[in-house]
Amino acid sequence: MANPGYGKREAPDQRPRTNHDFAHLPPREAAVAAYIDRLPGGADISVKTLAKHLPYGQCALRTTLNNLRRAGHLRRGREHLTGTGSQLWITRTWFTRTARGDDWWARFTRGDVPTEYEAESPEEPGSRRPTRSRAFILLAALGRTAPALSLSEADCAALAPLVGEWFERGANEESVRHALTAGLPTPVHSPAALIRRRLTSKLPPEPAAVRPPLRMLECAKCGVPGRAKALAGGVCGECRGECAPAHRDTPPLAPTIHARAAEIRAAMARKRQERTLV
Repeated sequence: MANPGYGKREAPDQRPRTNHDFAHLPPREAAVAAYIDRLPGGADISVKTLAKHLPYGQCALRTTLNNLRRAGHLRRGREHLTGTGSQLWITRTWFTRTARGDDWWARFTRGDVPTEYEAESPEEPGSRRPTRSRAFILLAALGRTAPALSLSEADCAALAPLVGEWFERGANEESVRHALTAGLPTPVHSPAALIRRRLTSKLPPEPAAVRPPLRMLECAKCGVPGRAKALAGGVCGECRGECAPAHRDTPPLAPTIHARAAEIRAAMARKRQERTLV
């Protein structure tokens, strides 16, 4: 694990995990992405740490992470948490198993990415059935916890939007499962009707509006922060060779300052001498 506050950060709006999330990547990139995807939040995913646990050297891993960045799975940047009273910007590394384009990352830095889990994934290779949503999976598995709540496929599809509302209000799988299975009557005559009633009557309140954290992305090569739209593929225009290097004011070195001060003192001494002679 990285130091508290650093390490891997999960990007929002990811589709449910499948066995084919990284099938579009080359084998090495797919293996590293799958490994990072299964690491917990806050895990150290630096090149040196990954090299200790994966059969690749640091150079190969650095290239792999750059390829994951270009594919839209990885971005590095800075984040300032509002309400902390501190001016400190924290370095962040965001990872998403669902590849995202530059427009999505630009929205992410503005904090307006929807927390929508109901989007269906593309069809898996060799299968015509789309990946089931997070809500559908929870409902379909209820029968394992409480056999009296076993549902048909049609019932799961009809009730999934109601579960989605719980997720949108910050509920997790465990809280939804507890609300649906605790204190069940005996017998349960209509599982679908009981679940619909509980999902409606126990719906948690909408969370209070929270100001999103301030975020900015960094160029993966030179580390200069910039607007997301200016960092195509996570790289600034200067590093892509698309614009001339920007002039950056840098403070003069100490020898330069001392030499300039000596010149000024000498000039002032000559002026005083000239006035004395006059």
